[in-house]
Amino acid sequence: MFSKACQYGIRSVIYIWKQSLNNNKVGAKEIAEHVDAPEPFSAKILQELVRKKVIGSMKGPTGGFYVDKAHEKFTLKDLVVAIDGPGLFEGCSLGLNQCSETNPCPLHTEVKVVRTHILHMLTAKSLKQLAEEVESGETVLARFI
Repeated sequence: MFSKACQYGIRSVIYIWKQSLNNNKVGAKEIAEHVDAPEPFSAKILQELVRKKVIGSMKGPTGGFYVDKAHEKFTLKDLVVAIDGPGLFEGCSLGLNQCSETNPCPLHTEVKVVRTHILHMLTAKSLKQLAEEVESGETVLARFI
């Protein structure tokens, strides 16, 4: 459902939140290792998320990536749009220029229902809430081998 970049971004931000809940900043290498992602690709994604203010970063010996009160409002939708753009939520699924409520394509009505459900799923909880679920053990971020 999400691009590989978006999957890595979601896992990375949840990991950053989990660490920030314990007042820790984390580097790109540590993040990549814990979310099973290539480090250079992760670093690029993380910098884009910093640029779009979904996460913060600080340079120096005590620096790293972090989130704080200013980032509490962000949801999965914000992260998906920051990485993959708004395409999942808008535009014609068949690529037609004139698709609309008054001029629907053959999939318009069904796609609208699916998008409504996806939008709800991606906005029901903040990224912080997802991290709290991982921290409490309700959900997991790592694959079991």
